[in-house]
Amino acid sequence: MNRSQFLRIALAGSLVPGFAGAANDEAKQTLKKQKTSEGNKKDWIQLFNGKDLAGWTPKIRYEPLGEDKRKTFSVSGGAIQVNYENYKEFNQTFGHLFFNTPYSRYRLRVEYRFLGEQLKGGPGWAYRNSGLMLHGQDPKTMKVDQDFPNSIEVQLLGGKGEGKRTTLNLCTPGTDVIMNEKPLKRHCISSTSKTYHGDQWVTAEVMVDGSKEFKHIVEGEVVLEYQHPHLDNGTRLEGGTISLQSESHPCEFRKVELLPLD
Repeated sequence: MNRSQFLRIALAGSLVPGFAGAANDEAKQTLKKQKTSEGNKKDWIQLFNGKDLAGWTPKIRYEPLGEDKRKTFSVSGGAIQVNYENYKEFNQTFGHLFFNTPYSRYRLRVEYRFLGEQLKGGPGWAYRNSGLMLHGQDPKTMKVDQDFPNSIEVQLLGGKGEGKRTTLNLCTPGTDVIMNEKPLKRHCISSTSKTYHGDQWVTAEVMVDGSKEFKHIVEGEVVLEYQHPHLDNGTRLEGGTISLQSESHPCEFRKVELLPLD
């Protein structure tokens, strides 16, 4: 509802007896929903400042925490770039860029896109594939040869030019969740999103409520939801790290912002 619509409802309520209360209630509820949905812009935390990787730490498989000899993660044109210009082959060198502050209850919004060709040696399933690793383990506890952090992965996928390939899927490296009141033991499960072909920018959002609930959202539509994230050993996950993934296909993130829900 825009301002003019709000005023029309309010005016109608003032002219028609008995309608005022309902009209005002409808207007207030609509504005309340809009405020809750969008949040106050000044409350959003920009995890990426648009200039450099301040606040972020890379962890590349087979390299110590903080080292990224081939500059997998960089910033150019106001976007975080995941690129492989300095690679000859992928060789299972999965990488993650960790934000230095962990979170528990929040909304995370990113704008991402895939570009170019997949690096030689990348797995077939990693074509136009990246991810948001949430409720992740502290990268200081990762082994040097560990491929993925224990985390809830919001899988980001691009289309192949034809056919269906959903994005904002769920994968569970070292973790499990409850879905439809049943334990979910599959490693990955698809969302109900549409397919995004080509190099277009996509806005992805995740609602994270501690150990209670996750919701994946694309273009304002909830495309996947589940509850009670926990480690494989049953340990409940209340929160954890946030990281961006490199899986052998170039991609970019031009916005990474977070709205705390506490």
